[in-house]
Amino acid sequence: MRNKLRFGAILAILGCSIVLVSCGSFGGNKSKKSGKSSTTGWNYNDPNYGGFTVSSVKEQKVGPGLVAIEGGTFTMGATQENVYYEWDNTPRQVTVSSFFMDQTEVSNTDYLEYIYWLNRIYGSEYPEMVERALPDTLVWRNSMSYNEPMVEIYFRHPAYGDYPVVGVSWLQANDYALWRSDRVNEMLLIEAGVLKFDDNQNAENHFTTDGYLAGTYTGVTGNGQRVKMEDGIILPKYRLPTEAEWEYAALGLVGNTEGERITQRKVYPWNSDGVRSQEKNYTGSYMANFKRGSGDYMGVAGSLNDGATFPAPVTSYWPNDYGLYNMAGNVAEWVLDVYRPLSFEDFADQNPYRGDSDNLNYRDGDYMSTIQNDWNNKEDQDYTKQMYDYGKTTLISDHSRVYKGGSWADGPYYLSPSTRRFLDENQSSSTIGFRCAMNKIGTTYGK
Repeated sequence: MRNKLRFGAILAILGCSIVLVSCGSFGGNKSKKSGKSSTTGWNYNDPNYGGFTVSSVKEQKVGPGLVAIEGGTFTMGATQENVYYEWDNTPRQVTVSSFFMDQTEVSNTDYLEYIYWLNRIYGSEYPEMVERALPDTLVWRNSMSYNEPMVEIYFRHPAYGDYPVVGVSWLQANDYALWRSDRVNEMLLIEAGVLKFDDNQNAENHFTTDGYLAGTYTGVTGNGQRVKMEDGIILPKYRLPTEAEWEYAALGLVGNTEGERITQRKVYPWNSDGVRSQEKNYTGSYMANFKRGSGDYMGVAGSLNDGATFPAPVTSYWPNDYGLYNMAGNVAEWVLDVYRPLSFEDFADQNPYRGDSDNLNYRDGDYMSTIQNDWNNKEDQDYTKQMYDYGKTTLISDHSRVYKGGSWADGPYYLSPSTRRFLDENQSSSTIGFRCAMNKIGTTYGK
């Protein structure tokens, strides 16, 4: 049904295109086809007529590691009873725009590449830049467990190269995403012949996307072309997904729709209300890496449940309908949003997100957000401060960031994409990793 609708839409578009081309003498499309402006008549890409350039690029290139996530509407929030009675994810319908998302969690090898680059650029002059980016390997240490091997080797040993990086704070994850953006764009410019690889980059002179676009970085030039954002070569920045994007992508509802109707509301990223596979030849197999009960992290020797005492490789288990791996279990994942218990009640219904620095506390459920308050009344102001008095009456602050999904150490309840928890943006855990996202520019669907 879905394919028929799309095919019909394509035929409709082609039909309109034929009509427009045949009537080109009356409209602007013929001018654009011939390289002329439909509004001024001046030639595009012609140095004899001012040299205004119009790129031939029509679609955004898919960045390395990313999968296209077609947007749409869905019910964001609880899919099962909240066993802790937190009431912080009341269901509500929202729309999420199309975007790109990493197929897997960021691995140790991925993050080691980042550390290697930092060492190459900053190591000799500013070693603190490298130290600031290193994961906290002590997150594995448990006062009553023998986890020392994980402390010593998990991040660096090649046997764990394809395992998700952990011990990374929300701030570190954001720094990694910006670094990745620059490296991807630098390689795109090298592949386009605009730049050549410059092995002499250093702390004072190295490629950043913003620096290149602003003209402060020239590097080793190639064909002499100076690329602008209008040329369509440079990609948008990698970033953490918003909470709404992460939850939408995790559910993977593309396999649960018929026309404009969602036929089944998922509890987990797979089409089952349980945590075992119902696929032929795999019936009874666990769908994710999680803790099944007290003291049971992997099952019985000779018949292991998920085969992982701690995290598993990032491509383990079955991907969801978007082709994304481990959107439940393995490690929980950082998202962009600041945490507030009542965010779900006050979110916008299109691309909901709490993170704009000017609006972190907008309608966040404190007394100043209610109609009873008097902004000029000191007692009301003091009462609000008591409600969010960090470290005394609450652990929630403007630095509390949401993380989503269950981990290798969590029970089945947290495998539901709707569950939400928070941690300070400077802290890290052996159970939290991350994956990146990117804005989708142009058409709603397609690569």
